[in-house]
Amino acid sequence: MTYPGPPRPVEVSATPLAELADQLGVPTPATATDVTGITHDSRAVRPGDLYAALPGARAHGADFAAQAATLGAVAALTDPAGAERVAAAGLVPLVVENPRGRMGELAATIYGRPGKDLLQLGITGTSGKTTTAYLVEGGLKSVRSTGLIGTVEMRIGDERIKSERTTPEATDLQALFAVMRERGVEAVAMEVSSHALVLGRVDGCVFDVAVFNNLSPEHMEFHSDMEDYFRAKAQLFTKARSKQGVVNFDDEYGRRLVDESEVPVVTFSAEGHPDADWRAEGVEVGPLGSTLTVVGPEGERISARAPLPGPFNVANTLAAIVTLAVAGIDPQTAADGVAAVPGVPGRLERVDVGQKYLAVVDYAHKTDAVESVLKALRKVTENKLHIVLGCGGDRDRTKRMPMGAAAARFADTAILTSDNPRSEDPLAILATMLAGAADVPAHERGDVAVFEDRAAAIAAAVARAEPGDTVLVAGKGHEQGQDIAGVVRPFDDRLVLREAIEQTQG
Repeated sequence: MTYPGPPRPVEVSATPLAELADQLGVPTPATATDVTGITHDSRAVRPGDLYAALPGARAHGADFAAQAATLGAVAALTDPAGAERVAAAGLVPLVVENPRGRMGELAATIYGRPGKDLLQLGITGTSGKTTTAYLVEGGLKSVRSTGLIGTVEMRIGDERIKSERTTPEATDLQALFAVMRERGVEAVAMEVSSHALVLGRVDGCVFDVAVFNNLSPEHMEFHSDMEDYFRAKAQLFTKARSKQGVVNFDDEYGRRLVDESEVPVVTFSAEGHPDADWRAEGVEVGPLGSTLTVVGPEGERISARAPLPGPFNVANTLAAIVTLAVAGIDPQTAADGVAAVPGVPGRLERVDVGQKYLAVVDYAHKTDAVESVLKALRKVTENKLHIVLGCGGDRDRTKRMPMGAAAARFADTAILTSDNPRSEDPLAILATMLAGAADVPAHERGDVAVFEDRAAAIAAAVARAEPGDTVLVAGKGHEQGQDIAGVVRPFDDRLVLREAIEQTQG
């Protein structure tokens, strides 16, 4: 069976292979042929494709050149190490030293520069990218036909497509833009990860507005330190990547970015800082959301509502409204559209089957996010606050102790459990989290329990819940599987939490 691959446009103008060779600065191939698509995945090749045979950690894409040729590829972009193998497979080789770094621009050329026909709004930062992207898209909907690209899903108008990663590879991304253009989409809200910036996934994109939410320790298995992480994010605010920026003035890295950005920047402050261009005033935080007044640079005052609870969602809401205003949308129209967003999958998502306590699922999977969501829920919790939390395997190990400590310090009950242990021993991960919890002084620490089985941990939290309490299941959010020893089993926190509540009420 042919692997379907990502969405592709129906109509694509053929690009002469000689034109692509000229763009790369390599010799013109002796074979005169046309290219109608590009992919880095040999399974997704379609007739007329250029196959990007990239070097990888475990294998080289050239190893799959024969499969690509069988499916109809006509040429291959590769490095010197892959040249002989792609030629042996019958593909015309286009050889460059860094094929990944050239792939995005080639994809943009092959698909006719589709991004130029879209209003492109890119959101980066450690926390809040997904929520802000949904809020931006909600604000756009009343005035534009929209698309969405992010961690949870991709949307082309009303069509939903499951995401494999936060930001698609450059070949897939440019094809997706072309599909959006073909279907009449006018504007796209998109998450831009640090991985995407470093690995060239957004090569070929120039965002109309780039947004910076915040920066805190994350992905330290990928970045050498916070400076490296910041430098990766700051790439979005260069002339090659964007036309103008929107930056959170409340974040220390945001304030630094204001000085270092290559493009004009507009700032916002949810804390009401008078030096910010846009700021929030009169914030009233409630259990289901917050109300606020947005004050603009000319003194205009806009009534707004954050459709999700917590001070951090006031910041996400303000970021969305300012982004839309900078993009040319009337600020009040933008605010009204943001307020109408019904929710964001796995972001403080309520599970309600009539129980007399609040039950929510949230994607918080780093220390700052765990602290923020617990502090936000504490403000709307009458009695006790219970959290179920784990840490993923094969990821940043430095955050495990701090996350265990945060859960123990800010919740009345911290139930530590497995997240996605992947290839690691789940008990070893839990032991590290438990050590972090144990470091919290006894007078500051809530009850701590450990359940290796995540479903049992959720059931244990529900069993403790009484009227006026809050149960938070954190870490996985929208995810619908659990990776244990390389096997992904179906697991959705929202469904498991719902079943546990129903059983206690039965």
